[in-house]
Amino acid sequence: MSGFYDVHTHILPQVDDGAKDMEETVKILEKEYQDGVRTIFATPHYRKNMFESSLEKIQQQYELVKAEASRIYPDLRVLLGCEYHANMDMVDMLDKGGRPTMGGTRCVLSEFSERSDFRKIQERCYTLLTHGYEPIIAHAERYPAISKNMDGLEQLVEMGVYIQMNADSIIGAEGFTMKRFCKKAMKRNLLHLIGSDAHNMKDRSPSMGKCAAYIEKVMGKEYMEKILINNPREIFEEDR
Repeated sequence: MSGFYDVHTHILPQVDDGAKDMEETVKILEKEYQDGVRTIFATPHYRKNMFESSLEKIQQQYELVKAEASRIYPDLRVLLGCEYHANMDMVDMLDKGGRPTMGGTRCVLSEFSERSDFRKIQERCYTLLTHGYEPIIAHAERYPAISKNMDGLEQLVEMGVYIQMNADSIIGAEGFTMKRFCKKAMKRNLLHLIGSDAHNMKDRSPSMGKCAAYIEKVMGKEYMEKILINNPREIFEEDR
């Protein structure tokens, strides 16, 4: 099956800790395509004092990757986004166009520290929402403030926050505890989007195909299509 969306990747070479060169990027693209992915969001990190590649360089690398993807797979789309490490100034920077939203929408892939408490996560998401943005919490399963607080996760969803989890976490590559949490979230309908969070082809390669097969086995084909195709299509492309 194909048509999947991967909403979280680090495939732009030499802008963060992701792909080191175009050769590695192409290998990731090939694996994604084999796994049935047809829309990939390139979401380079932005984090103060750590990942601060210029927007000009990011745009330049994005155009190169987009052209390469079209050359090898004409039906493979690459869209630009950003994994934004949430801070006090993010609304101002987003308003000024200092970092890209997800594919030009109002959606913002928002990362937090694993030490962030629930109130901080909630407050940052609320600030985005009240300024007309739609927060997507990146790899929500990684934050103890969420993974140990299923009711809190439900509160975030009720606020209007989208929840993204990583394919590796869902299939158990990051351990049983994380896998169990992801399964509980799916059973309670608290998951919206999946990303591979691919950085390279060694220790952080994409596993969207395995994830799709696992979700279909555990939750059924209809749910799998909802999470990997229908939800992202509705969130990023419909009613815009």
